[in-house]
Amino acid sequence: MGELRSIAPPFVASGPSGVAVRTRLKELTPGDEKVLRLMGAHLGSLASKDLKARCRDGLAHSGEAWAVRKRELTPLSSSRWAGSITKATHDQWALARRGQLAHLHNLEAGIRTIEHRLSLPVGQKGTKHAPGGYRSQREWHAKSRRLRVLEDRLATARADREAGLVHVVRGGKRLARTRHHLDAAQITESQWRGCWEAERWFCQADGESGKRYGNETIRISPDGEVSIKLPAPLAQLANAPHGRYVLACAVRFAHRGGEWADRVAANRAVAYRIHLDTGRDRWYLTASWQIPVAQTVPLEAALAQGVIGVDMNADHLAAWNLDIHGNPTGSPRRFSYDLTGTAEHRDAQVRHALTRLLHWAHTCGVKAVAVEDLDFAAEKTREKHGCRKRFRQLISGMPIGKLRARLSSMADQTGVAVIAVDPAYTSHWGAQHWQKPLTTTIRKTTRHETAAVAIGRRAQGHPIRRRTTPPPPHRSDAVGHRTVQADRRVPGREGTRPRIPGPRTRSVPPGRGANAGNQNAQHRPGRSAEHGFWQQNSLPLSL
Repeated sequence: MGELRSIAPPFVASGPSGVAVRTRLKELTPGDEKVLRLMGAHLGSLASKDLKARCRDGLAHSGEAWAVRKRELTPLSSSRWAGSITKATHDQWALARRGQLAHLHNLEAGIRTIEHRLSLPVGQKGTKHAPGGYRSQREWHAKSRRLRVLEDRLATARADREAGLVHVVRGGKRLARTRHHLDAAQITESQWRGCWEAERWFCQADGESGKRYGNETIRISPDGEVSIKLPAPLAQLANAPHGRYVLACAVRFAHRGGEWADRVAANRAVAYRIHLDTGRDRWYLTASWQIPVAQTVPLEAALAQGVIGVDMNADHLAAWNLDIHGNPTGSPRRFSYDLTGTAEHRDAQVRHALTRLLHWAHTCGVKAVAVEDLDFAAEKTREKHGCRKRFRQLISGMPIGKLRARLSSMADQTGVAVIAVDPAYTSHWGAQHWQKPLTTTIRKTTRHETAAVAIGRRAQGHPIRRRTTPPPPHRSDAVGHRTVQADRRVPGREGTRPRIPGPRTRSVPPGRGANAGNQNAQHRPGRSAEHGFWQQNSLPLSL
C-alpha cells in the first residue's frame, strides 16, 4: 500500500465581498430601445479599439499608457465612460493572462504523463497512484506523435506569455465558432448576427461614492427612475438636461432592494450594467456593489450544534446531519439538480439545490455546512484519464467554482458557516467504514451519503473510521477504549453501560431477569440455580 498524503486541516470559508442583483427593464418604448442599441454599439466599438491597444502594449503597459488611452476615448464618449471602458479592458486582459497560465499548466501536465507512460514497456500495468504503459504498440506510436504536438503547443504558449501576447475574442470564442456551424446550432445567420452584436455591446458604468445616487453615468433614483449620460456623438438624442436620457420605465429590485435603496439614498457607489437577452428579447439591469467581508466565526463555535456534511456530485448533493460527536442522525437528504441546457438554467438549478440545503440546515438547527475543497483544474486532461471520456465529461461538468461561490454568498445571509475540508479519501473511507453499518432493511445507503458523513467528521476533527482495531491480546478494553465516536473529554465516555430494567430476552418472564449477569445464577453443573437449590435423586421413585 502506498504512502497516504497528509490531510490539510479544515477551515471556515470567508464570505462574499460583493453583491449583484438583477431586474428587468419593462415597458420600454421603441425610442428607448433604439437609444440603448445605438449607445451600446457605439461604446462597444470603442471598447474593441481599446482592447486592441491594450493587447498591443502587452507587458510594456504602464499607468501613463492607461492615461493616454483614456484621453483618446474621452472626446468620443465622456470622461466617466472612458474610465469604465479602460478598466473593463484591463480586467479582460488580466483574465486572459490567468487563462493562459492555466493552459500552460495543463500542457505541462499532459506532457509529463505521456513521457512517463512512453518510458514504460508496452502493456505494463499501472498502480493506484501512477499509470502504466500503453496497451499496444499502435497506441504507443500515436501518443509519441501527440507528445510532439503538445510540445510544440507548449513552446508557442510560452513564447506568447513571455511576450505578453494574449488571445481575446470580444463576444466569446464559442459564439464566434458557432458562425461556422449554424445548422448544428439550429439558428439562422441573422439570428447569430443579432447575438454577436449584442454580446459585443458595452453599457456598464462603475459607481463613485459621494456622487448623486452613487453613479453619475447610469443614475437610478430611489423611486426607480433610470437616467443615462449619453456619449458625446449621441447627445442629440437626449430628452433631459445635461445630455441625459431618461427611460420611460421605472425599476425595482425584488432581491436586496432595501440594501440597494439605502446605498442610493446615502450616495454610495453602485455599478450598473444594461444588457439585452437576445433569446428572450428582454432588457435587464444589473446592480452591483462591494460589501465588507464578514468576520468568520471560530471553527469551534460553528460546530457547537453539529454539522451537515455535503458531498457534491454531477447531478445531486448528498447531505447528512451529524451531531457534535460525529454520529449521523436522522436520514440522509438528496438535493438533485440538472446541469444540462443553458448557463442560466444551470445556475438556477444550483441556486435551487443550495436553497433547499440551507432551509434543511435551518430546520435541523445546525450552524455549519461542511463541503470538500475541490479543485479539478489539473484533473481533466485526456492524458491522465485516457479513454475514460464519460468520466472526463463528468468532472468537467461539475460546477465546482460556481457552487462554492453561491454557497458562500447564500450561507452568509442565513447565518450558516461554510467549512472547507480536504477531499482526500472521503469517498473511499466513507464507504469502507460507514456504508455497511448505516444500511438497513428499508434503506440502502449509497457511497455519496457515506462520503457526506466522512466530510462532516473531518470538519469536526474526528477520524473517519467508525471503530479502531481491537487490542491484540484480548477483546476487552484493558488496553484502551475501542470506540472513537466521542471525544476523550466527553463525560461518561468510559462509563459503564446503564442497566436496562425489565427482561433482557423474550424467553425470560417479567421480573426474573435481575440475575442475568450473575454467573452463579445460571443452570450449570456445580452452580446454584436462580430460584432455589435443585438436586437429582440417586434412585428412581417407585410406587
